[in-house]
Amino acid sequence: MTLVLSLLAVAALLVLLCYLFTVYMARKVEALLPPTGRFVDVPGARLHVREFAGADPDAPALLLVHGLAGQLDHFTFGVTGRLAGRYRVIAVDRAGSGHSTRAPGTPADLHTQADMLAALIDKLGLERPFVVGHSLGGALSLALALRHPERVRGLALIAPLTHMQEKVPPVFEGLTILSPLWRNIVAWTLATPAQIKNTRATLDQVFGPEPVPHDFATRGGGLLALRPGAFLSASDDLRALPDCLPTQETRYGELALPVSVLYGKDDRILDWKAHGQALVDKVGGARLELVDGGHMLPLTNPEVTTAFILDAVGACHTGRPAAAVAAQG
Repeated sequence: MTLVLSLLAVAALLVLLCYLFTVYMARKVEALLPPTGRFVDVPGARLHVREFAGADPDAPALLLVHGLAGQLDHFTFGVTGRLAGRYRVIAVDRAGSGHSTRAPGTPADLHTQADMLAALIDKLGLERPFVVGHSLGGALSLALALRHPERVRGLALIAPLTHMQEKVPPVFEGLTILSPLWRNIVAWTLATPAQIKNTRATLDQVFGPEPVPHDFATRGGGLLALRPGAFLSASDDLRALPDCLPTQETRYGELALPVSVLYGKDDRILDWKAHGQALVDKVGGARLELVDGGHMLPLTNPEVTTAFILDAVGACHTGRPAAAVAAQG
């Protein structure tokens, strides 16, 4: 009995130490990477956004939507600076991600998140923006276009998730915990130390075969993923996908707006054929562009990503390639 009690005491001490370490890291990360934009209240969420002014008042606004376990710094790292001045650009932290919050009890499914973005579009007076979505942000951009077609001018999707997969990518398996109690326990004790320990292997899978930018942790916002709230939100996002995505797949043929897709040939998270080509095959007039690289193109290759966005938006805005528009400017 004494041995059992001793083991329980050691286990309790370890749990307490993990909890204290997690709280310490969360506070340190939030002090190091505070909000850099402003907050907009929409039904079910308080969204953190950053806006960049454009020179042409007649050009469409661009709404940039990040992926799973990410935040708007994935775009501000190297893309928004290249787009600003040409178009009005708005990067948003999805509900529960980055510095945005999701109201207690609010679902994380694609339909609910799409309605939030529609409300954001109305509040900011964007008047049918061109929506750019990366990874899970691509699935959400498609949901927005299907549920609120009158609010979306076109889509530029970067390594988008478009169809349900039989298996979750290994780096995200830890987010699939079903029990709410156990999920919260893990978030506040084990998740942060485990993420720190497995950082190299995780980033190699997410970014590979391209190298991780040396300042991804800070300028790219990578450290924000260490907070318990980020773990819980990403888990909610992932587990909610079966609620809407299977039905959404059957409706892609209804899209009657310009859709462009960019994929890295060596993406280790999502297969370009199963998600890029499969989407293009269902959407009339959609186009797929393949480039060398992996899943995190906005961070690893912002020049190619920006050129892709400009070409997609320019063709939609003027009926000609963006290169011709830029040459005239």
